[in-house]
Amino acid sequence: MAIGADRILTTHTGSLPRPRALTRLHARRARGEQVDAAELEAAAQAAVAAIVPKQIAAGIDIPNNGEQGRESFVLYLRDRLTGLGGESLRGGWQDIDAYPEFKADLQAANAGKETASMTANLPAAVDDVRYIGDAAMGAECAEFARALAPAKGQYREAFLAAPSPGIVAAVVQNQHYDTEEAYLAALATALRQEYRAILDAGFLLQLDCPDLALERHASYQDRPLSDFIGFCERVVTAINRAIEDLPKDRIRLHVCWGNYEGPHDADVPLADILPTILQARVGGFVLPFANPRHAHEHRLFRKHPLAEDQILVAGVIDTLTNFVEHPEVVAERLQRIAESLGDPKRLLAGTDCGFDTAAGRGRVSSDVVWAKLRSMADGARLATERLRP
Repeated sequence: MAIGADRILTTHTGSLPRPRALTRLHARRARGEQVDAAELEAAAQAAVAAIVPKQIAAGIDIPNNGEQGRESFVLYLRDRLTGLGGESLRGGWQDIDAYPEFKADLQAANAGKETASMTANLPAAVDDVRYIGDAAMGAECAEFARALAPAKGQYREAFLAAPSPGIVAAVVQNQHYDTEEAYLAALATALRQEYRAILDAGFLLQLDCPDLALERHASYQDRPLSDFIGFCERVVTAINRAIEDLPKDRIRLHVCWGNYEGPHDADVPLADILPTILQARVGGFVLPFANPRHAHEHRLFRKHPLAEDQILVAGVIDTLTNFVEHPEVVAERLQRIAESLGDPKRLLAGTDCGFDTAAGRGRVSSDVVWAKLRSMADGARLATERLRP
């Protein structure tokens, strides 16, 4: 994954703003309403075709399909897995519940929005979970390849994302398997087919694993830290099982504390989870260092260095604010992170998370998103000049 590239390359974390008409279709379908499948497919294909040249124009070296055809980064799997039904009940976030005035303001701000919810209408695992998404994944890969074809030679490589067994288990709760380990193992076996399909199509694979941080202040908020670390260890074991024999150098892993604006003062420190995260047998990590709660934690790489064949995609753009980061700010962030990493040739510039992880939930206006990405590219060029004279 671009180790030793001639400059600091740019990428992002996955989801990009969807057109409003497409968002409405996703939101209606997520609520269980009838939506014309052909209309949704046509709208998604048009959005993917449009999103690729926008990324190239913004200076993104490693683009993706913006997750345009997915209602969210994880719940699109409801159409690709068997055994789902019933209902999952997702609890609240510890930091939001601790601030009732803020929570009320947040609920008021979101009231009436046309969105695909990540907390309502959630299925559960009620029978054996198996993967039946080969055709859908094949179509998604082919659609992305067609969108990339006119931009040949204008980007370095391309990626597609897929969720980890852990975040699927957290959102689609287990009502069938005897143990959590058995459920994670079944998900690992099922999701391996999607992971392999992405790699076989010639794309990088990004594993989306917010569960490795987020679930501490979600489903594990009332339990000891050791219980949460045990969960992380079980998830990493499942991930390693799912990617066994797949090319490590084509896989990167993303971890975050939840893509929402909130206090985040209940977030588990990266220091507590990084040793476990680093046990994942992947070629690199995608971590957020732009937001004000975790911007300092890059220093942990001085104590816990990456392997020599691993890269770091450092989040240097905040995906929750309409501030456009100045290129000098981006460059300074990259310089500081490079010092902690010890090798700027293994550093890429990225975003803290996706801009629209569930359709309609993004907080940054579409035109501002592209300005932020252009500024990131400009900042990466400045950092390259200073780090690689």
